[in-house]
Amino acid sequence: MDRSSLLQLIQEQQLDPDNTGFIGADTFTGLVHSHELPLDPAKLDMLVALAQSNERGQVCYQELVDLVSVTISSKRSSSFKHAIANGQRALPRDGLLDEPGLGVYKRFVRYVAYEILPREVDRHWYFYRHRSCPPPVFMASVTLAQIVVFLCYGARLNKWVLQTYHPEYMRSPLVYHPGHRARAWRFLTYMFMHVGLEQLGFNALLQLMIGVPLEMVHGLLRISLLYLAGVLAGSLTVSITDMRAPVVGGSGGVYALCSAHLANVVMNWAGMRCPYKLLRMVLALVCMSSEVGRAVWLRFSPPLPASGPQPSFMAHLAGAVVGVSMGLTILRSYEERLRDQCGWWVVLLAYGTFLLFAIFWNIFAYDLLGAHIPPPP
Repeated sequence: MDRSSLLQLIQEQQLDPDNTGFIGADTFTGLVHSHELPLDPAKLDMLVALAQSNERGQVCYQELVDLVSVTISSKRSSSFKHAIANGQRALPRDGLLDEPGLGVYKRFVRYVAYEILPREVDRHWYFYRHRSCPPPVFMASVTLAQIVVFLCYGARLNKWVLQTYHPEYMRSPLVYHPGHRARAWRFLTYMFMHVGLEQLGFNALLQLMIGVPLEMVHGLLRISLLYLAGVLAGSLTVSITDMRAPVVGGSGGVYALCSAHLANVVMNWAGMRCPYKLLRMVLALVCMSSEVGRAVWLRFSPPLPASGPQPSFMAHLAGAVVGVSMGLTILRSYEERLRDQCGWWVVLLAYGTFLLFAIFWNIFAYDLLGAHIPPPP
């Protein structure tokens, strides 16, 4: 049944005899269900709940019937977003904030909705559709693994700060070292190693405070893809721009998450309702800049003779670029299919081109340029 057929059905059954454009919300829902229109019932219920009703409990069916010709899958189509965004009446801005009688976990879900999502319709959608299973296991697992690895190496080296100054540190099979470029796993596994307690604490805090809410809203697949893309881009960028330096730490992935979230907040500043957003934005930028400054200082500080060059800071910058490009595309496509977004394919093409260039660079450029890299430990 298409749009015109549904309108005709409403008129034939005299559900709107005065042609006001409104019918009862319950009547509209029952009509759609009884005629087996291709709409997900749960999403239809949410749509009706979000639609602006007047004081008589009626809904403007003219704004809703456009959806009946489109089968909506697990992700919302562009027609769904268009129908909601072009509604003539605004949604109430304080609906979720005034929701009474919520448990601790539901209050946390509400907090996440207001921290991450810029539009009220998306916040309602997430709040009522959220399920606690599966939990955000990716960021929690990565953070736990990083802490365990750090504790193991800290106990082994008896050093908890500036571990890279220890001559045994670079012998780890997890660290990216330019002399071990053929061991491809190191381009990713370096994220489990950290310079010291200060870098681990900074990364773990951001992964839990920003990464976990992002994973709750956007799902494991999207956030893990963004995080690992930042990590991989970080090591490959170092292999191109700082050819003698090793890399440790998960800062590439962390900066991909943080820069994507901050860029999304800036671009949707008026819609974001997280408290003290300006102050928190300034603090986040100061902390991220300080971490980059620390990494720059460490890179150019005098190394010990046996340790060689210190880890590069370029992974931070590469992660930020991935976040602003790929990450922003992901965060702006909440509950929409990425494959339907033209910008997503442009970002994937750019990232794939970068990967191919970096692979050929690592295979041929070091020998062609005669790069003098420190001997691998």
